[in-house]
Amino acid sequence: MTRDDDLQRLILAVHALTRIAAIDTKNDAPGAQWRTLTLLRDHGPQRLGDLATLSRVSQPGMTRLVHQMEGAGLVARGIHPDDSRVSVVSATDDGLRELDRWFVALSSALTPHVADLTDAEWDAVRVSADALATRVGLRPEVVR
Repeated sequence: MTRDDDLQRLILAVHALTRIAAIDTKNDAPGAQWRTLTLLRDHGPQRLGDLATLSRVSQPGMTRLVHQMEGAGLVARGIHPDDSRVSVVSATDDGLRELDRWFVALSSALTPHVADLTDAEWDAVRVSADALATRVGLRPEVVR
């Protein structure tokens, strides 16, 4: 097996875990909502275009998502202090509480699927998660 094969298997496994979590939590909120709240939590308020770039979605797609999330009270839009034409999006306290609840539900849903991992396997997961999180710009101290 090559390193490329290992990365592909890791990506596919994470996608499968994401699908399992969505099914097991019976949560119908789009995954993009949780990703957006996580980005706002970790990176602070963002211009709409910058948030779209961070999330790797189109600006019109992010505009629609933010509009829905704003209606649900999860995010708030404000005016950029240096340019009143620019919208800045921030997570609300309610949005961050919902994100915390989602992570608890996610952990609860996934625990039965990984309960039989050995200590050595958990160590490998931790090392891999830390190494990859660092390389993609996640702040491991926030995730834990």
